[in-house]
Amino acid sequence: MARLEVDGIHTAYGLSKVLFGVSLTVEPGEVVALVGRNGVGKTTTMRSIMGLAPPRQGSVCWMDRDITGMPVHHVARLGIGYVPEDRRIFPELTVWENLDIARRPPIDDENGEGWSEDQVFELFPDLKAIQSRQGGVLSGGQQQMLTIARSLMGNPKLLLLDEPSEGLAPIVVETLRDRINLLKEGGLSIVLAEQNLDFVLFLSDRIHILEKGEIQYTGTPEDLRANTDIQTKYLTL
Repeated sequence: MARLEVDGIHTAYGLSKVLFGVSLTVEPGEVVALVGRNGVGKTTTMRSIMGLAPPRQGSVCWMDRDITGMPVHHVARLGIGYVPEDRRIFPELTVWENLDIARRPPIDDENGEGWSEDQVFELFPDLKAIQSRQGGVLSGGQQQMLTIARSLMGNPKLLLLDEPSEGLAPIVVETLRDRINLLKEGGLSIVLAEQNLDFVLFLSDRIHILEKGEIQYTGTPEDLRANTDIQTKYLTL
């Protein structure tokens, strides 16, 4: 049974329909990518899973439990973490305080232990040196690392990453990619919405291409890399 199962969801904002029957699954330890141009529904798919934009039709099941339309804080407590595109750190709080405020005990860890500040500082060494610095003065790359680290402090089993590389310098993107890959190797399930195709091809196990709120293509990174016609049709500007 898939850890996450999204079945035929239709989502709208008021009268504006965005998703039209999107379905996907995520297995334990798998990275599933959502790619496509701006405005095709990647973020809305994330928000629908998280409960921020409840689907009007279809269902979202997490570990055999229907979470469709469940309040966001309940979804988070069930082990789903969300890293939004705009990061939303607390600018007046220090790096350490941003991490501490997000701390939650693990749901089903037999040892009762989960992510700690020391562990996230090991994953993101740059944050350790600036742990007393306020979030609002951090660079874009530092803020992105902090946002992911803050989500990890909630001990998620599934991480929703929305455009993590956007606006970052190439060297920072490479570092971030490698850190996310470590999370994957550690068994964390990830849904990745991203426009940087190289980033996606490196990290993902399966890729869904969205266009006008529908999935138009599904394949492995190897399949997509070899299919230049699909890349041209759905991914070029």
